[in-house]
Amino acid sequence: MDLQVLSLQELYALRDQVEAEVVRLQSAEKIAALAKVQALMAQHGLSTDDLQKKAAAPRKPVEAKYQNPVDPSQTWTGRGRKPLWVRLPG
Repeated sequence: MDLQVLSLQELYALRDQVEAEVVRLQSAEKIAALAKVQALMAQHGLSTDDLQKKAAAPRKPVEAKYQNPVDPSQTWTGRGRKPLWVRLPG
């Protein structure tokens, strides 16, 4: 198909047809994927509740292991990024 011979209106109409076909195919693929997922869930005895991510138990605060000798109010547990006062020599 030579697009250069089409008028502007014909190109707009062609674009609309292409967009409509893309939407139709996306919808059909989603329906097919959903059917596959439902079949797998039934095969393995799963429900939608089984797919919900379980909430992690709240973590207890960790006691600080390090204290800034210059400013004792600054502490660090030893987890996560090292504070500057730990990395830089005093």
